[in-house]
Amino acid sequence: MTSVRVERLYKIFGPQPTELVRRLEAGADQQELNAAGATAAVVDASFDVKEGETFVVMGLSGSGKSTLIRMLNGLLTPTSGSVLVDDEDITGMSAAALRAMRQQKMSMVFQHFALFPHRTVLDNAGYGLQIRGASKPEIAEQAREALNMVGLEGWEDRYPQQLSGGMRQRVGLARALAAQTDVLLMDEAFSALDPLIKREMQDQLLNLNAKLAKTIIFITHDLNEAMRLGDRIAMMRAGRIVQIGTAEQILNEPADDYVATFVKDVDRSRVLTAASIAEPPGTAPPDGEPVPADTPMKDLFVRMSARAAPVPVVDEQQRVIGVVTPAAVFEALCREARVPGAAPAIEEASDV
Repeated sequence: MTSVRVERLYKIFGPQPTELVRRLEAGADQQELNAAGATAAVVDASFDVKEGETFVVMGLSGSGKSTLIRMLNGLLTPTSGSVLVDDEDITGMSAAALRAMRQQKMSMVFQHFALFPHRTVLDNAGYGLQIRGASKPEIAEQAREALNMVGLEGWEDRYPQQLSGGMRQRVGLARALAAQTDVLLMDEAFSALDPLIKREMQDQLLNLNAKLAKTIIFITHDLNEAMRLGDRIAMMRAGRIVQIGTAEQILNEPADDYVATFVKDVDRSRVLTAASIAEPPGTAPPDGEPVPADTPMKDLFVRMSARAAPVPVVDEQQRVIGVVTPAAVFEALCREARVPGAAPAIEEASDV
């Protein structure tokens, strides 16, 4: 089931935005909009996010990703297009209906925590429930449970200034979990954290969602983070989505030279899996201990160094779907993303 669907979404900042959408649809470029004193922050974005999927929107500053996520819960009104949450278009909702939708269906985790300094950790975690009108016992119970999920048991009576950056981000995540909404919007949620803490938070999110199966739309400018967390990734540039696919698809089949430039320095051994480099098993049954299809290629190195024979690859039903040879591993490591043309410089701008 599709949880969130976006159809031909536009956001234009400047005069006569509706007319400028028509001009974009007719082939106008950003230079023409600049001449009109306008900026196209999001241009013709369409995608769907399935229930329980982690969908990552990846782009540099100025790509439009922050504007996009703020249209998904009605913080910004689109110039044109639709945002459907459980098949209900939110773009025409009243302010009261939008508030109810956010309280019941969609929570948001911000980059800079957005905690109240005068409230305790417990009160911060339960704030969404308080706004919803839940009883004090219910707020306390669900907030404590959410704090326990993110490893903050025993910190309920502390204040945000007494916590590290990673702990404060955990409070923000706990607040979203306590609301028990099905959809989480995470806007650069881990970008302000140190690398080690950032990886811990990524691990925690992966582990939590393996249990909770939330629908997550995650915004990041970090390609490694996108490839680690996302079931699928949408790559944005200058307001447009230029490619949507799995990490392996984007790594092996970049849509254009811009995407290819992004992925050329990615550690392929951490992204590619046994299934992606497996060859047909042939008629003779493969010998040796099999590996699951989703085994990262890096985990095959020791196996290959000890035994040069092909390694069987099995699916969830333990059926052999192929074999991985040392030659296939070597070829995958050496292969570069196919670049359609000379890659342009990757520019950065102020985010919108």
